[in-house]
Amino acid sequence: MSLDPSFVGRTYPPTAPYQVGREKIREFATAIGASDPAHHDPEAARALGHPDVVAPPTFPVVLTMAASRQIVEDPALGVDYSRVVHGDQRFVYTRPVVAGDELICANTIEDVSNRGGHGFLTTRTEVTTSAGEPVVTVWSKIVVRGEG
Repeated sequence: MSLDPSFVGRTYPPTAPYQVGREKIREFATAIGASDPAHHDPEAARALGHPDVVAPPTFPVVLTMAASRQIVEDPALGVDYSRVVHGDQRFVYTRPVVAGDELICANTIEDVSNRGGHGFLTTRTEVTTSAGEPVVTVWSKIVVRGEG
């Protein structure tokens, strides 16, 4: 089943707020081998001008992956998640994510195409604070492998 290109431009409702916790940042940093003290120690982060520990640059994937479920689980779009492979990921920051942030994601489908029996889906997720302050924009491309 090919992906429906009429979904380009579709925006989904904002997600519930995600409370960024100090321990979540530390756990994520440890898992990816990010040893910068600003990811683990509040005093080291404050010395750099941040209010608390700073998340590694790829941390927003924690919330954007969860938020993307509203897209991949939309039956009308036609994504068979068992056939999905990751294509690309890009982050453009307005400011770093820090412990204590309350973040909301809003997803938009930027591109849908079908080539060579495979579907290509590019999404843009605007991550803001619950007060509406922009934090990071995340683009993600997935490939839905065709059968055969």
